[in-house]
Amino acid sequence: MEASSTPTPGDGQAEASVCYRHPGVETHVRCTRCERRICPDCMRDAAVGYQCPECVSEGNKGVRHARTAFGGTIRRDFTPVVTYTLIALNVLLYGMELLGGDEFVGRFSVWGGAIEMSGGALYVYPDAGIAGGEWYRLLTGAFLHQLPGNGVGPGHLLMNMLLLWALGPEVEKELGRARYLALYLISALGGSVLAYVISPDQAAVGASGALFGLIAAFYLLTRRLGRPETSILLITLVWLVVSVGFTSWQGHLGGLLAGGATAWFFAYAPQKHRTWLHIAGPALVLVLLVAATVVRTASLTA
Repeated sequence: MEASSTPTPGDGQAEASVCYRHPGVETHVRCTRCERRICPDCMRDAAVGYQCPECVSEGNKGVRHARTAFGGTIRRDFTPVVTYTLIALNVLLYGMELLGGDEFVGRFSVWGGAIEMSGGALYVYPDAGIAGGEWYRLLTGAFLHQLPGNGVGPGHLLMNMLLLWALGPEVEKELGRARYLALYLISALGGSVLAYVISPDQAAVGASGALFGLIAAFYLLTRRLGRPETSILLITLVWLVVSVGFTSWQGHLGGLLAGGATAWFFAYAPQKHRTWLHIAGPALVLVLLVAATVVRTASLTA
């Protein structure tokens, strides 16, 4: 008696010739790693043959990605996600300023809670402003661009966002997203803190402090790479001088100093100790900013 030619459940011929991720697509190609069938949409080029997306993802976990001189991950498809997010956030909050009016701006602007009295004395509102415990103003004010009775809001926003769009991606690419975001926020805080320390009776808003920090970082990073952009340093100095009298030069200078100090740790930390210095350096700058705020608050409320 002849043996039956009907395939049994254990035969390879009985296996469905369809993609394991797309059951409706017939294919005869297998992943060279897990041997599951994959369709053209799931094929990923490998050293030999093709692999499925899951095997490629698993293999990438053990791959060390190339990094810049400052620790940023080098990506072929780099997109400045943090820069675009910051721009979108500034624009969104400007819209909220227009809708919320002076009350919204007054609630979130950098303001010490003090007004100047006769003879140069300061009166402090105990339940308002930074001196009244509203420390969030030190950060929220850096995302606003319109003061009550001030008609330069749109121009202020446009100028700052253009500069952020021009410089941000370059700094983000070199530092990586986490370091770049830390630099931006510390620079913003630095500008707000110096404005509070020097002139707590004056309200201030704007991303200029953070942008001055980015300018300082851009200069230090390019200098560290051996191609310093000295022209931007000259522009910054001119901008600082011109800003005295009609903008918050204190915020500009504070952002420049805080951002410059943070960027110095990022740019010049020795390779051997880079990881912990990239954490300790910004933390030290942040501690100094907090200390300055505490001291100034104590002097105002004494």
